[in-house]
Amino acid sequence: MTADLERVVEALLFLSPDPIGAEVLAEATGAKLHEVVAATERLREQLEFDRRGLVVRELAGGYTLATHPDAEPAARRLLARPRTPPLTAAQAETLAIVAYLQPVTRPEIARIRGVNPDSAVATLLERGVIEESGRSQFGAVLYRTTELFLRLFGLPSLHDLPDSSAFDPSPGVEAELRDRLLRAGEARASA
Repeated sequence: MTADLERVVEALLFLSPDPIGAEVLAEATGAKLHEVVAATERLREQLEFDRRGLVVRELAGGYTLATHPDAEPAARRLLARPRTPPLTAAQAETLAIVAYLQPVTRPEIARIRGVNPDSAVATLLERGVIEESGRSQFGAVLYRTTELFLRLFGLPSLHDLPDSSAFDPSPGVEAELRDRLLRAGEARASA
């Protein structure tokens, strides 16, 4: 049964475009949760031992098949045609604010960035990397990142975001950021 379970788990991971949680794999295979976790780990080890082109990765709370890091340069060349344009600076800034401060409102984003975020928020919503997550006590829409955000950035969870304290801006940029963040924090605290 062990080899059969590994084979079935591998097939399910291959078929799914999204990471699959161990509970879902257990339900689909009819196996116990600990058996599925063990089979997934054995599959991970076997793929690595065989030096295959695939690896099992944990992303967004589940398991997925991914290309081996050694194949990354070739895969990047093969898939070099961009499907969507890259994020603009405004969109990237807005996404970073949502990722680190979620749930967050448009007025809060505007206070931090110093400009109207409507266009950037609309694009990020359209691309599916952020979503609405309720309303603030004042009725403003709250935004948070999505599972797609985790997958695109290769993060198992939001806890794996880079530590913002590692960012080392110039003194001028640091002063401007500190001022914006302090104003936003004061506004948020008084809300």
